[in-house]
Amino acid sequence: MYFVSLGAVRRRSGQALLVLLLAALAATAASAAAWYGLTVASRAASTDVRNAPAIQHVIIAHGRGEAGALDPFAAKVDDLLRLPSAEPVLGLAADMTYIYPDQPGSASGMPAAYRDGFCAHVRLTGACPAAANDVAVSADAARKLKLKPGSTFQARAVASTEPVRFRVTGVYQIADPNGPYWADELFRSRGSLDPFFTPRDTFRAPQLSGATLAWAVEVPEPLLRGDGGYDLNGLINAARPRFAAAQLDLDTVAGELVDQVRESRLAVAQGVLIAVGQTLLLAWFAIGLAGRFTGRDRRSDAGLLKLRGTTYGGILRLSAAQHVVPLAGGALIGWLAGPLVAWPFAGGWPVPVELWIAAVLSLGAVLVVTLAGLAVLVGMDAIAARAPVVVLLRRVPAHRHDWRSGVVDVALVALAAGAVYQARTGGTGFGVVAPVMVALAVGLLLARLLRWIADRVGAVALRAGRIRLGLTAVQMSRQPGVDRVFALAVVAIAMVALTGGVFAAGRTSRADRAAAELGAARVLTVTAQTRTQLLYAVRQADPSGRYAMAAVLDTASAPPVLAVDSSRFATVAADMPPTVSAAVTAAASAAAPTPIASAPVTASAPASASASAPTSASSSAPAASPSMRKSDIPDMAGAFPLVTGGRVTVRVDSERRTTTLLGAVLQQEATGEGVQVEFRGIRRGSQSVTASVPRCAIAPGCRLVSFQLYTPAGSDDGALTLRGVSTPAGEVLSGAQLADVSRWRPDFTGAALRVATTGDGLRLSVGADAGAGTSVYAVDTPLPLPIVLAGPRPDNWQFDDSTLDRFGDPATPVRVVATTGVLPVLGRTGVLTDLDAARRLAGAGDQGGTFQVWLTGDAPAAVVDAIGLPVLSDRTAAGRAEQLAGQGRVVTAPFGLVTVVIALFVAGTLVAIASSVERETQLEQLRALRAQGLSRATALATGYAGQAALVVAALAGGLAAALVARPVADVTAPPFADGWRVIPPPGALGPVPLSLACLAGLLVLGVTAALSARRLRGGLK
Repeated sequence: MYFVSLGAVRRRSGQALLVLLLAALAATAASAAAWYGLTVASRAASTDVRNAPAIQHVIIAHGRGEAGALDPFAAKVDDLLRLPSAEPVLGLAADMTYIYPDQPGSASGMPAAYRDGFCAHVRLTGACPAAANDVAVSADAARKLKLKPGSTFQARAVASTEPVRFRVTGVYQIADPNGPYWADELFRSRGSLDPFFTPRDTFRAPQLSGATLAWAVEVPEPLLRGDGGYDLNGLINAARPRFAAAQLDLDTVAGELVDQVRESRLAVAQGVLIAVGQTLLLAWFAIGLAGRFTGRDRRSDAGLLKLRGTTYGGILRLSAAQHVVPLAGGALIGWLAGPLVAWPFAGGWPVPVELWIAAVLSLGAVLVVTLAGLAVLVGMDAIAARAPVVVLLRRVPAHRHDWRSGVVDVALVALAAGAVYQARTGGTGFGVVAPVMVALAVGLLLARLLRWIADRVGAVALRAGRIRLGLTAVQMSRQPGVDRVFALAVVAIAMVALTGGVFAAGRTSRADRAAAELGAARVLTVTAQTRTQLLYAVRQADPSGRYAMAAVLDTASAPPVLAVDSSRFATVAADMPPTVSAAVTAAASAAAPTPIASAPVTASAPASASASAPTSASSSAPAASPSMRKSDIPDMAGAFPLVTGGRVTVRVDSERRTTTLLGAVLQQEATGEGVQVEFRGIRRGSQSVTASVPRCAIAPGCRLVSFQLYTPAGSDDGALTLRGVSTPAGEVLSGAQLADVSRWRPDFTGAALRVATTGDGLRLSVGADAGAGTSVYAVDTPLPLPIVLAGPRPDNWQFDDSTLDRFGDPATPVRVVATTGVLPVLGRTGVLTDLDAARRLAGAGDQGGTFQVWLTGDAPAAVVDAIGLPVLSDRTAAGRAEQLAGQGRVVTAPFGLVTVVIALFVAGTLVAIASSVERETQLEQLRALRAQGLSRATALATGYAGQAALVVAALAGGLAAALVARPVADVTAPPFADGWRVIPPPGALGPVPLSLACLAGLLVLGVTAALSARRLRGGLK
C-alpha cells in the first residue's frame, strides 16, 4: 500500500516539491526561532548584567576576628557558599578615630582597612603601603588633614585607649568608584573621613584586635545570566541558613539582578514565539490551502479505492503516506537551515553550554510544526474522503456553498475586533497579534470585494468584446481558492510593511531616548572641585564653543535642576530628538542671562530684606531670543574686572567711633576656590586698607563675590562707605561703580545690610536687629534668575514669589522665562538654567551636583584631553541606544524581519501551487478557445495578465491593510521594558517601510507568478 503512495508522489512530483518547500519554510522558521531565541536571550541577559549596579554583581560575607583568622574565615565561607569559578577578595576593617595634633580632645572617625589588590584599584600619589603601619590616605582626607606622603599621624581604635602612629606613604583616589571592587560599604566613607588602607600586618597589633573580616566575590557573568539553567538564587537561598548557623553575615542583592535576567529571558521567549507563531499560522494556513488545491487527484484516488472496497482508514493512511515524504524532506531541510538563517541576525551562536539545548529544542520545534502540517493535510483529505464516490470521481467541482466560508470570515473579523480591543486597552494575550488580525480581516474583505468585481467586470467585458480583460477577470473570479490565496498574500505583505515599520520606529525611538537621557552625543562625568573649575576648564579647552559644554545635574533638588552653559547649548545638544530640541533650545536661549554690563543703570532705593526686592535693573529686561549671538553672553569676568594682583586695597570712609573690620569674599576664577579677605583696623575717617590675596595672582584672577561688614559686641551702628577697590595692576572698582546700587544686593532672607548710594561710593550700615556679620553681594547676573520649567510649578511657589534653594541661598528668587514639556536628562519634571549665572549667585558656596562635560559627536580628542579633569564615566548616545537595543523584547526585533520574509516566501509558494494545479485546466480552456479562433498572443496575454492582476491586487491590498492596521491596532515603536515614555514614540509606518514592502512583495510574488505563467507558453501551440 505504501508503495502505491510513493508512486503517487512520483507521478505528482511538481506538487510534492512545492509542498516540500512550504514545509521547509515552516520548519526553517521553527528551527531558527530556537537558535535565535537562545542566542539573543544570553545577549539580553548580558546587557542586563553589564548595566546593573555593581552591588548586584557582588556577594559579600562578614565576620569578626583577628587578622590571623582571615584565611580560615575565607575557607569557611567558600565551603558554605560553594560558588563555582569564584575569586574572592579578602579584607579587614576596624573603626578608628583620628587624633588632631593641634586640637586636644578633638577627633574624627577614620576607619583602618586592608583589602586584597588595593593598590591596583586606586590612583596613587606616592608609594603603595607595604610595611606594618604604612598607610595610604584618600585625597579628600589628605586635603582636610593636610597630610602628604611622608607625614605621620595618630589614630586610636574605638575599643582601645592607646593610640597608634601611622606613616603616610601615598595618597589615593578611587579609580572606579562604581566598580564591583568598591561595592562593600565597609571600605567606603562612613563618616567625615575616608578610610585609610594599610597592609594586613598592621592588624596584628593588639589595639586592632576584633576587626571585621570581609569576603567579597564578583559573581561571574555566566552565573548571573543563568547559562545552562544555573540557579544562583537557589544557591544563595540554600546558603543563608548555613551562614546564620555559623554566625556569619551573608549580604547580597544579586538575586534582584537574577530575577531581572529571568524576566528578560521570558520577554525574549515571548517576542520570538509571537514572531514565529504568526508566520507558522500563516504557513499552516498555506499548507491547508495547498492540500485543498492538490487534493483533486487524491480525491479521484480515494474514489477508486472506495470502489475497490478500501476502508475509510486505509484511504487516510494512503493519503498520509503521500504527505509524509515531502513533509519529512522539508523538516530535515528546515532543521539544518534554521541555525544558518538565525546566525547572521542573532550575531553569533548560543553560549557553549547551551548549544546542545538549541539543537534539541530546534529539533522538537521542527517535529511539532511538521506534525501539525501533516494533521492539517490529513484533515483536509479526511473531509474530502467522506464524500460519495460519484462526487470524488467528478472532475468538475461542485457548486460552492459560500455560507461556510462566510461564517469563517465573520469569525476571523470578530477575533480581529477582540484583538484590537485588547491591544488598545493595554491588555495582553490576543492583543499582541492585533495588527496581523486586522490585516487578515482587511484581506478577507478585499478578497470578497475582488471576487465580486472580477465577476461583474468579466461579464461586462465579454459582452462588450473585450476578450483579454474579460477572460482575465473570469479567470480570477472562477478559479477555486483564488480569494484565499489573495488574502494570504495581503497578510504577508502587510506583515512585511508593519514589521519593517516597527523595526525602524524602534531604532528611532531608542536613538531619541538615548539623546534625551544624555543630552548630547557624548557625555563625560568628571570630578571637579567646584562648578567654576568645571566651567573654566571646558571653556579653556574649547574657546570657540563648537565641541564642548559644561553642565551640572542636581537631582537632589526639588524639582531637579540642570545647569548648562547656555551659550553653547544649541550647538552641543543639537542631536536631541526633534520633539525636544526645538522647544528646549529656544527656552535655553531665553534662560541665558543678559549681560549686566549692558543693562541700564538706574538709581534704587535702599534694599530691604525681602526676597523679591533686591533685583537688578536688568531683571525686567526681555528674554534673549533663540538667535542670541555669542557676544551677547556674559564671559567669566562678568560686570566687574577681576582681581589679578597679589594684594587688594579698599578706600573707605568710616563714620564709626570704634575700629571696624571689613571682610570680602573673592572667588578664584580657575578653581572656584573661595578667598576670604579681612581688612582690619579701619578707623574713623577716610583711609585705605590693604590685604594680601596671593591666590588671586594666579591667572585668570579672582572675582569679587561680596563684602561683609562685621559688627561685634561693642560696635556702634555708624555707616561705612566704600570709595574704591584697586590692586597693584590698577583700579578694580571706581566710586561711580560702587555707587551704582543696581550692582549690589543684600541677603535674600534674614537680617540684611542697609545698602545706599552716595555721590561716589557704596554706603553700608546695619540696623539694631542685624547679626554679627552681614553681607552685600555683587550682582553680576540677572535677578530673579531666569529658568526654564518642565512639569507643574512647585507647591511652595505662591503667586509670583518663586524661589529655589540650590543656588547658594535658601530662597533664591527665580523667574520662569519659558516652559517646555520635556527637558534633556530630567524628563518631564525639572528646571533648566544657565550654569554661569547659577555659579555666580552661589559665590564660593558648594552647590553639589554631578559634574558633566557634554560633547558633540565629532569632538576632537585634543579638546577632550585639554579639559584635564578626572573622568569618572564616558557615555555616548550611540552606546546607550545599543544598550537599549539589547534589552527584553527589543532584541527580538531582527527575528521579526526574518519571519515576515519567510511568510512572504510562503505566500509566493502558495501562488505557485495554485498556478500549478490549475495549469492543465487553464490550458484545456485556452486550447478550446484557440480552436474557436482566439489568437495565441491573446491566449498567452490572458495567462500572464491573470497572474499579474493577482500580484498587483495583493500588493495594493497588503499596503492598504498595513495602513488600516497601524492606527486601528495602535501600532507604535516597541515599548521600553522599564516603561519609559518621556517623549512620544515615532510613527511606525512611513514611506520607507511601505516602499520596501512593496518592492519585496513585487520581487517574491512577481517572480513566482511570472515563472508560473511562463509554463503556459510551452503548452499553447
